[in-house]
Amino acid sequence: MLGAVALTRHMKMKSPSLEGGVIVTKSNQKVVRKCYENSLKRRRVVCTVTTQAQGPDVTTQTHITSERRPEPVGKEREIKGKLFRLGSSLGQEMQDQIVEVIARHVNAFAWTVADMLDIDPDFLCHRLTMDKKVRPVIQKRRKFNEERRLVIKEETQKFLRAGHKSEIQYPEWLPNVVLVKKASGKWRMCVDFTNLNKACPKDSYPLPNIDSLVDNTSGCRLLRFLDVFSG
Repeated sequence: MLGAVALTRHMKMKSPSLEGGVIVTKSNQKVVRKCYENSLKRRRVVCTVTTQAQGPDVTTQTHITSERRPEPVGKEREIKGKLFRLGSSLGQEMQDQIVEVIARHVNAFAWTVADMLDIDPDFLCHRLTMDKKVRPVIQKRRKFNEERRLVIKEETQKFLRAGHKSEIQYPEWLPNVVLVKKASGKWRMCVDFTNLNKACPKDSYPLPNIDSLVDNTSGCRLLRFLDVFSG
């Protein structure tokens, strides 16, 4: 609507003025990085509890910090054995329309890892830009208890069966996996890319949160979260 043109490389934005000139908005890497870090910070609520011990002049204060995390609202729906959740703030007519669309295109969604098809490397192949002076690092093997070991084995087998990962015998880079407990009590398997991140150049133009991008650019009334609450 403003007719603005963003120049990401030069961190500038140009837009026409009412007088017929050109308005140039400048930024810098430090400010962008600070705004990005602030957008990632969770909202915290700090409560101060004052307790009075024996004696009129003796009081203690305790600071309790809690984090507000987004929680899913609405009841779960099931269509052909597939579970999904709709926001309770939507009207009944809107909910019925969404359910109808999902039921009509239920096979178009990836409900499990096996449903996500791989991409032909001849069509698209992603490569990391790495510093040639950095030597490959093979991290020392970490030991896990029986519960975590079974979770790692199960998650790894899912990717192997789906064909998203393949086993190699002589890796140049070898990071350990890290298990993080979800709010639901299940385990999330991550990969420790600390050494690999150090070998890759820093991104000077980080993207904001994906949900903010969708919300600000689409202009739609609805915002869809893809496995945000359980992922």
